[in-house]
Amino acid sequence: MPRNTPTGSWSRYAQELGLNMQRLRIARDFSQEHVAYKAGLSRYTYQKFEKGESMPGTPANPSLRNIMAIAQVLGVTLDELLPEPWPDLHTR
Repeated sequence: MPRNTPTGSWSRYAQELGLNMQRLRIARDFSQEHVAYKAGLSRYTYQKFEKGESMPGTPANPSLRNIMAIAQVLGVTLDELLPEPWPDLHTR
């Protein structure tokens, strides 16, 4: 079965998630390097998540493990980190 890659609204959602990460990180006076290290990520990967992209023109798609680790470092729940509403990811 082919793997479906989220598109469309996913790009905007990834950007909003990155903005939430950045806002929460700054509110706690954490550096990107601090959050990345504590979450078990490279600083480069974390920076890409905050930008909402994995490569130029390609939206970020962090794993659940990475999102959970970042939420724990920032001291928030997944509900506080993830933007609402969630994008529609059903395949058409």
